[in-house]
Amino acid sequence: MSDEITQAFDHPSERAKATAGDVPRDRISMTDHVREVEIGAFQAERGVTQKIRFDVVVEVETRAEQAIDDVDRILSYDTIVEAIDAALHAERVNLLETLAARIADGIIEHPLAARAFVRIGKLDRGPYTLGVEIVRTPPQGRRRLRLLADAAPHPVVVFLSNAAVARPDLSALLDRLEDLDAPLILCVDTPDLEQPVADHAMPQRRIALLAIEQQAWVLAARDPRCVVVDSRTELDWAMKQGQISVWAPSKLVLDAVDGPGAQVTEPLALTQWLAEAFEARSLLMFGADNAQSFAADALPSLAQITQDA
Repeated sequence: MSDEITQAFDHPSERAKATAGDVPRDRISMTDHVREVEIGAFQAERGVTQKIRFDVVVEVETRAEQAIDDVDRILSYDTIVEAIDAALHAERVNLLETLAARIADGIIEHPLAARAFVRIGKLDRGPYTLGVEIVRTPPQGRRRLRLLADAAPHPVVVFLSNAAVARPDLSALLDRLEDLDAPLILCVDTPDLEQPVADHAMPQRRIALLAIEQQAWVLAARDPRCVVVDSRTELDWAMKQGQISVWAPSKLVLDAVDGPGAQVTEPLALTQWLAEAFEARSLLMFGADNAQSFAADALPSLAQITQDA
């Protein structure tokens, strides 16, 4: 059997290896991912689901020995799953080729994706697998900073003062916030404790950010639904899972290219920056001197909650 035929029937990773260029690249893969999907051009395929198997290999523009152990600076496996979910939820499709192309296009929008190999097979059409395999590379000039940004969740960002964190009815307040049916990111104030003083601005900034993170852990200890999160990738994932996130700001602020400014450590200003960065649908403040609700016209219930706080 020729190498070309072998590549056609082997896993997409073998095709990726065989067609690799002079520049070595790392690869991530997902194999044997089976979903129930309504797909097909025939009338008999409408109104019913079929088992579809996805095998995906992505070549990434990085080297393992140069990589930083940082989930925000890699192409994660969630990128593959999100691309599949987005393609399946967009609309019903007739052809495997269309579905594969949409998945591959979603993956290669990631800044680190160099090539995407997508193989899809129908498992229920007979004692065999009917499938298609495609490979895509990103066109020049089309790279987005956030995968599938148009479909990204728009959270409600909530600032809680120290007094709000200590409220005896905090759990009841979180219940009401969850009723808004939107992803929640909670931000906190600097704790009422004396901070160490450093001789230089950068160490002092880190001290101020870490102080906020201390209060984040205080909040997380008050209700088991609250999970302290520090990376953009984990925040994106938590929002899609319906998890209440408590923002620990150091990593995101210090890593951001378009951050809030080297001198900005005031918690309310950082909260506003986060809300803008994640295109929040609303920003609520509880216990702050200038407590107010943004975008209340779109969500009247948010205005009522702020008024009651």
